[in-house]
Amino acid sequence: MSRMLVDADAIRALADILTETGLTEIEVAEKDNRIRVARNAGGQVVHAAAPVPAAAAPVAAPAAAAPVDAASHPGAVNSPMVGIAYLAPDPSAPPFVQEGQAVTAGQTLMLIEAMKTFNQIKAPRGGTLKRVLVSSGDPVEFGEPLAIIE
Repeated sequence: MSRMLVDADAIRALADILTETGLTEIEVAEKDNRIRVARNAGGQVVHAAAPVPAAAAPVAAPAAAAPVDAASHPGAVNSPMVGIAYLAPDPSAPPFVQEGQAVTAGQTLMLIEAMKTFNQIKAPRGGTLKRVLVSSGDPVEFGEPLAIIE
């Protein structure tokens, strides 16, 4: 049985990256060692390090817990996929919509980039855009509330 050396400083650095970026999980692999740091739904950081055979299957990331008030809001617009949210068509353009603006059903609210494809997130119903819950460039998870329309 081989003995694995755990680099506590590397684990702390990865945990700090989770906190700074709001990500739920990060993993670093080098040769036959892998360090995975994941945040559970309660916001605590869980540290894990284990040797992994070269042919090991990737570990599925748990879904992030959305804020209870936004997720349960009847006007929540949830993400249909995992990706990166963009509030404007390009960095120099104004956002598709702004808080307080009236929106119509089918109007583009934002884009989510997944696998180098930009997917339009459209308003499921008309109303007033009360809150945008993500910033441009934020990673989003499936089912995560993106905006609230009332």
